[in-house]
Amino acid sequence: MTEQARAIDEMNPDGVPRKVLFVAGAGRSGTSTLAGIVSRLGMHVPLPEVPPDDSNPRGFSEPQWVVDVHDEWLAEALVQVSDSRPNAWFDTGRICSREPARIRVSEWLEPHFAEHPELVVKDPRLSWFLGLWRVAAIRTGATPVFATMLRPPAEVVGSKQKYYANKLGSAHLAASWVNMLLHTERATRPAEGDGGRVFVRYEDLLSDWVKTTTALGHALDLQTIIHTRSDQIREVHRFIDPDLRRVTATLDDLALPKRLHDLTGQTWEELNKLAVEGSDTADAHATFDQLRAAYVELYEEAEAMSRSTAEHARLQARRRALAEGAQGAPPRSLTDRVPHDVRAAIPPSVRRGVRKALGRTRDSAGDEQ
Repeated sequence: MTEQARAIDEMNPDGVPRKVLFVAGAGRSGTSTLAGIVSRLGMHVPLPEVPPDDSNPRGFSEPQWVVDVHDEWLAEALVQVSDSRPNAWFDTGRICSREPARIRVSEWLEPHFAEHPELVVKDPRLSWFLGLWRVAAIRTGATPVFATMLRPPAEVVGSKQKYYANKLGSAHLAASWVNMLLHTERATRPAEGDGGRVFVRYEDLLSDWVKTTTALGHALDLQTIIHTRSDQIREVHRFIDPDLRRVTATLDDLALPKRLHDLTGQTWEELNKLAVEGSDTADAHATFDQLRAAYVELYEEAEAMSRSTAEHARLQARRRALAEGAQGAPPRSLTDRVPHDVRAAIPPSVRRGVRKALGRTRDSAGDEQ
C-alpha cells in the first residue's frame, strides 16, 4: 500500500468508498489540466500514463491502456476522435453494449483499487464510451462520477489546428465540438448508481484552481480532494501555469456558416450555465435535448446537400487507386519500375542471375512467373 493510501486510511478509519472520476470533454479543453490537478492532490491515475509531448509538455494524466483500447474500438466502429456525425454515437453505442467489452474494462479497473480507492480516468475519446465505463465501474463496486471540461469552442478549434495540424477546417471542428459536448451532456445525466456530475470552466480552473477543485471535491464527495494535504497543494501551485491558455479566439474568428455559428454559440451559452451550482435541472436537460435535435437536423441537411461532394471524393480516390494498380490491374513489380533504357543497359546474363536469385523464371511466352 502506498503512502497516499495509508494516509487515506488514517484519515478515514472506516475506509474510503471506491470511486472513479471520469474526466470528459473535447480534446484541448483542459481535461489534462483537471486530471493533472486531482492526481497531484492524491487521486490515482492508473499506470502507465501517456508520456508528455510538445503539444502537452506537462503531461496528459491519462492511462495508456485506456487510450489504446479506445483507439481499438474507434477504429472498429469507423469513428474519428473528433467525429461530427450524430450517427457515430450509434456506432460506438453498439460496442458499449457488448458484454465482453464491459468485462474487459471491469477486469482492468479492479486491480487499480488496490493502489487507491479513488481513481481518475481521462481521455479525449472517453465520451464515446461513457456508458460502458459507467457499467464497468459499478460492477467493481465503485461509484462513477463525472467532470466535463468547458472551454470556448473557438479556443478548442484553434488549439487543435495549432497543435494537431488539423486540416479538416474550422466548420468540421466546430461541428464535432457541438456533437461531442451535446452527447456528453446527455451521457452524464444522473443514472442509477452514479455519484453526480459537475461542469468545470477551463478559465475558472486556471484563475482559481483551489476554489474550483474544492467545489468539485465536495460536489462529488471525493474524500481525497476534500482532505488533501498542504504539500500536495504546493505541488499543484507549481503545476498550474496561467499561460496554459495559449490560444484565444472567438466564434467570429472561425467564419462558420451562420446556422452552425448560431448553434455553436447557443450550445456554449447553455453549457456555461451548468457550471453554476443548482443549474443542472430538468428544464436545462430539455433545452439540451432541443439543441441536440437542432444539430441532428442541421447535419442531416448538410449531409444531404453534400452527397455530390462525397461521391466526387469517392471517385477521385478510386481513380488514384486504379492509377496505382490497386483495383484490378496487377501490381507493378520492382523491375517494371526501373526505366526501360536502364534495364536495356544491363547485360542479359546479369538479368538472368537476378531473376534466378529472386526465384523468378519466364514461361514460354517470355512472361515472368
